[in-house]
This record gives sequence, structure tokens and C-alpha cells, in this order.
Amino acid sequence: MSEYITTKPIEIPKLVEIQLTESGIAVKGPLGSLFQFVDAHNTKVAVDSDHLIIQALNASKQAKSMVGTLRALISNMIKGVTSGFEKKLLIVGVGYKAQVSGSSLNLNLGFSHPISYLVPEGIKVEMPNPTEILIKGIDKQKVGQVAAEVRSYRRPEPYKGKGIRYSDERVIIKETKKK
Repeated sequence: MSEYITTKPIEIPKLVEIQLTESGIAVKGPLGSLFQFVDAHNTKVAVDSDHLIIQALNASKQAKSMVGTLRALISNMIKGVTSGFEKKLLIVGVGYKAQVSGSSLNLNLGFSHPISYLVPEGIKVEMPNPTEILIKGIDKQKVGQVAAEVRSYRRPEPYKGKGIRYSDERVIIKETKKK
């Protein structure tokens, strides 16, 4: 008999404070705090000493799907305020490089002009070397969105593999046409 992930309670670490309000749930930890709205018509969130329990209020498909989504969002919030999230991007190409200055990321990607990307609040960008970008933050969705926006300036092309790619991304190189 398989147990659904939605029926499992979420463990609350000792450093994390959870506060339930009428409109949602606030999670506060050592790295910061996050807030998530909760659909009070379909779901119920309860705190039991060191566990968080999410239940559907009715048997509708909408309520069941909201329980799973809400559980994943709250679990990611707890992980974010305790350890944070990180995405690593690699820049591949001759002359392609990046540098951080204040709250902007300057990219030289082979265009006639440099690209300046304004880093949103709550996100930290680090450069271990000019061809490696580390994007860190407590909100998983925001970190992923920033990484996707930076990658979209020069996606890896299929013939030489030049461009910005995720560190775990595999680019399949096509063979060029022969005469």
C-alpha cells in the first residue's frame, strides 16, 4: 500500500518559526522570512508541536491538488529559510564573461553591446570566476526565475555549444553540414 506524500506531515526544524494567519502562512528562519497565501476554502493548515499538517477540506479535485501544491511550497519555504537555494550557471564561449557590480550583473556575450541585468531584491549573485555565476536566495521560485532570465540572454547553441547553461545541463552538439 503506497502512502501519498500529501498525507505526510512536514517536520519543522528548531530554528524555524511558523505563524498562521487568516490569509496564509509565514515562515521565519535564520536566513529570512517568507509568506505564502493559503486557499481557506479548500485547505486547512495546522501546527502540531514540531510538525505541520495540511489537509483538504472537501473531496474535490481542486482541494486535493491544492494540498499537494501547498505542501511542496511550504516545504520549500522551510528549506529556503534554513539552508537557502542555489543555481549555478556556466558561460561557454571565447570572450564570453560576466561580472557583478553592486546590484547588477554585467554580461559580455559576443554582442556589440554589454548586457546589464538588474538583480532583484532577495537574490545574491556571486562570481567565483568570470565564466561561472552562482545565484543564491531563500525563495526557490525567484532563484530559478533569475537563472532562467540570465540564461535567456544567450542560450547554448547546438553547433559549438556556446552560451549560458546550467551546470548540470547537457548540450547535445549537432554535426555541421558537409559538402
